[in-house]
Formats: sequence, structure tokens, C-alpha cells
Amino acid sequence: MDAADAQQARTASHSSFVDLLPPEVTCKIFSQLDVQSLCRASETCWSWNRTIINNDDALWKPHCLTARAVCPREIDRDIEHNTWRETLLRNYQKSKVKHAWLSGRYSNIRSPLNLPKRFMYPMDVDTWGEILDAELKR
Repeated sequence: MDAADAQQARTASHSSFVDLLPPEVTCKIFSQLDVQSLCRASETCWSWNRTIINNDDALWKPHCLTARAVCPREIDRDIEHNTWRETLLRNYQKSKVKHAWLSGRYSNIRSPLNLPKRFMYPMDVDTWGEILDAELKR
């Protein structure tokens, strides 16, 4: 093995699969991740984030459409001015909290002290109105 081959072997061993596989394949791999895993992968490797995750809206759109099932008004408003990724990141936690409220998770709360603080999220008046309507129909 000459010096050039040795250098090429060292470079290849330091490359991630994102650098070695065709972009279509890496996108397919990342598209199989849930939201939390996709966010973690973007924080794990600068190259992954820069090359694929941050720049490929197709990775974020399905997750955003899932959140839209709970927060259609919020998602529709945000997607006009933001990417799918930005829209999802702005509305993901809200969609989780809103879903919990609408599914009745907090229906029997007797006091604000009984609400789990780490699962709460600030919401606008229209969202609270939707939640109140759902509670009144129960």
C-alpha cells in the first residue's frame, strides 16, 4: 500500500455513511426516523445536518402533516412563511400537548397544581377555545 492508498483509506474510515452513499439512499434512511430521532441525528453529526437533514424538506413534511391533524390552523398559518422543518419545530410540542388535552388526558384535573408542567406549552386563545369546546362536549 503506497502513501496515496493509505491516505484514501484514512479518509474513507473517517467518512460517514452520508458521504459514502448516494443522497437518495441516505434520504430513505433518514425518512424512517421519528421526529425525536431525526432531531437527534441532526445534532449528532454536522455533516448529516448540513448535507441532508436540514436541507431536505421531504424528511420533515410527513411529520409536519401528522402534527397538522391536531393543529391544522397553526400549521397552515406557519407553512406559508416557513419550511416544513421550521413549521414542525415551531408546532411539534404544541401538537403533542393539544392532542393530550383533546383526547381527554387532563379532563379530570382538579387543580392547576395537578397539571404536569413539563408537558404544558403556551397556546393561543383559539387553541384554548378548541380545547374548551372539546371539554364541554364530554
